[in-house]
Amino acid sequence: MTLTQAAFPNRSILMNTMLVLAGSALLAASAQVSVPMFPVPMTLQTLVVSMIGLAYGARLGAATMLAYLAEGAMGLPVFANFSAGIAPLMGPTAGFLWGFVGMAWLTGRLIENSDGRAFARLFLAALIPALLLFVPGVLVLRIVTGMGWQAAAMAGMVPFLLGALVKAVVAAMAIKGGWSVLAQR
Repeated sequence: MTLTQAAFPNRSILMNTMLVLAGSALLAASAQVSVPMFPVPMTLQTLVVSMIGLAYGARLGAATMLAYLAEGAMGLPVFANFSAGIAPLMGPTAGFLWGFVGMAWLTGRLIENSDGRAFARLFLAALIPALLLFVPGVLVLRIVTGMGWQAAAMAGMVPFLLGALVKAVVAAMAIKGGWSVLAQR
């Protein structure tokens, strides 16, 4: 059981829609907290993707990421540095953006059939998909820019590894805290 399933046991389509919209808005806001790096900026997006996956579960988490990508494709300035349109979905960061769908799904899947309240489980469910996100991220970065494997890994993975670890800890702590608040209700 996920945090949102426990908080809203009889979720309707309207409630799920509201959760998706809230999650995609939070993800859009996190994209604007950015350290400019070229060609991949450092943002808080992966933290939010982990938190959404942990709180929403696989299907609703993935649906939230798809909504976010659709919002950006339609021209809403939801991507890093208030960018929008098709270009970010086909450029150097496209592997990361599209990878958010799989990251949220896998994060949710790893937590759905387990004790979703244990810190260690929350941490691993956040960390493993965050590390796997580097696969499509570096692959697309290499293809789009023409960089070699080593250069693509140095630009799209190495600077972000410590951040992935820290964000997994923060995501696990936040969701653990959510469970504590819910238990006191």
